[in-house]
Amino acid sequence: MPRITAIVITKDNGRDIGDCLDSLAFCDERVVVDSGSTDDTVKIAREKGASVTFQEWLGFGPQKNVALGLAHGDWILWLDADERVTPALKIAIESAVESGAADGYEMSRLSTFCGRPMRHSGWHPDYVLRLFRHGRGRFSGGLGHDHVICEGKVARIPGVILHFAVRRLEDSLVRVDRYSTAGAQTMLASGRRVWFATGITRGLFAFFRTYVLQLGFLDGRLGFLLAVANAEGTYYRYMKAWLKARRDG
Repeated sequence: MPRITAIVITKDNGRDIGDCLDSLAFCDERVVVDSGSTDDTVKIAREKGASVTFQEWLGFGPQKNVALGLAHGDWILWLDADERVTPALKIAIESAVESGAADGYEMSRLSTFCGRPMRHSGWHPDYVLRLFRHGRGRFSGGLGHDHVICEGKVARIPGVILHFAVRRLEDSLVRVDRYSTAGAQTMLASGRRVWFATGITRGLFAFFRTYVLQLGFLDGRLGFLLAVANAEGTYYRYMKAWLKARRDG
């Protein structure tokens, strides 16, 4: 059977990395690239049998490409530390790599917000490309969100990735700050001009899109909280970009 390498990038993920790696125990190799955790992330990862390499933070895509360069398997499976492979998905992954019918595979991801699976709000259905043949895929993107570029046929497999995206509302605030900073840096690096009013209008539309167009109201009160968090993330992304451009200009 073809060998599978699982890759995970980490930074202070001690709460999650153990369970994440346990769900990847079926893989032949597990590679963790850490960007300087100050908690017990590295210790736990090594205790679970993963190889751990330090790499100063380069951005999401470049960081995962570092992990990709350390992989020896025929197939690459990547997860974030707060994600888990379910037993049904494990079976589907093993079947997919054995058949080799495609070069990349998408799978469904079910994310939780403050303990509730979000089945609307733009979070579900959420198909993500997480499995690809080594040598046929790479990660694109800089400081902000990345995606896999796969050369060849892409198919979908059954099974679900469980994503514990936001356990507490406090975690949502940290997430908003981190991703809005990365998004602002990406925006400025692209040379895009940002106006003060843009942050306000884009933030309002982000709430409307999540809560109304993407049926967030069907996710109950937590759907409302998620819509607010999305609006805040969008607002701060544009305002951070506007402030930095104003300072540098």
